[in-house]
Amino acid sequence: MDDTALGFWGVPLAVLAGAIRVSTPFIFVSLGETITERSGRINLGLEGTLVFGAMSAYAVAVMTGSPWLGVLAAMATGAVFGLIHGFICKFPKVNDIAIGIAMMQFGLGLAFFLGKPFIQPSAPKLPSIALGNWSSLPQVQSALNINVLFLIGAALAVFLWWALKNTRPGLILRVVGDSSDAARAMGLNPDTIRLVATAAGGALAAIGGAYLSLFYPGSWNEGISSGQGLMAVALVIFARWNPIGCFLASLLFGGAGALGPALQSVGVSQGYYLFYAAPYVMTLIIMIATSSPTHPLAGMPGALSLVK
Repeated sequence: MDDTALGFWGVPLAVLAGAIRVSTPFIFVSLGETITERSGRINLGLEGTLVFGAMSAYAVAVMTGSPWLGVLAAMATGAVFGLIHGFICKFPKVNDIAIGIAMMQFGLGLAFFLGKPFIQPSAPKLPSIALGNWSSLPQVQSALNINVLFLIGAALAVFLWWALKNTRPGLILRVVGDSSDAARAMGLNPDTIRLVATAAGGALAAIGGAYLSLFYPGSWNEGISSGQGLMAVALVIFARWNPIGCFLASLLFGGAGALGPALQSVGVSQGYYLFYAAPYVMTLIIMIATSSPTHPLAGMPGALSLVK
């Protein structure tokens, strides 16, 4: 059966498939950044963490034959990047934004340098669950071939939403994120908690990189990210620092990114390429719409400062 057998019904099906596949890195990076920003710190270096995580996962998977060991390696490198970022940012008068940009460039450069030997070798892919075998249509089967990391990301979003509201670690994170003085009055060390939160955020972001290299698109190359780490920061603002909101917004971004290929698959030959820019346009619109010199955003942690 050819790609146009479903006609324009193939467009929403392809968008659904794309929303699931493309959204997974967004889910992990945005959840990681939510944890970091809930502690009162912003990390713009997650693009570098994402790419270095993709390279680390692919390299370890090639050398060991295990994609899951690759994911663990990515988490470890992401945590290290987060620890470096958090350690530097704890010093007085150090700007989170500047350090994040520096860490992004460091991660990108290091990944490209260390990853050159792994461009050609083939790594084993992460497993997926075939939920579309009930259909005889290959398009439906492909759309419902769900990677395990997507399901883990969905479960993690629900767990983090619950944990932030109902657990002591969640309360501590929210207190530190809202007021350093209040945290100190409770006997907490804001710098230590932010350091741990930044490391956890880096580890989750690196899982998104592992997904890119070990499942979709499933290879390692220097252009693998396409800015998803930076877009995820805007996504967190759009979701108002809510983990479930991050998951839903990730699906929205993923669906937007899949619209161009979906139109192309049903024979639209003119103008479809403009839709490839949809995620970037959405990011720009979100940043403009949520910017205000006088009113803080609803849900924004009180200690989070973009001009520290």
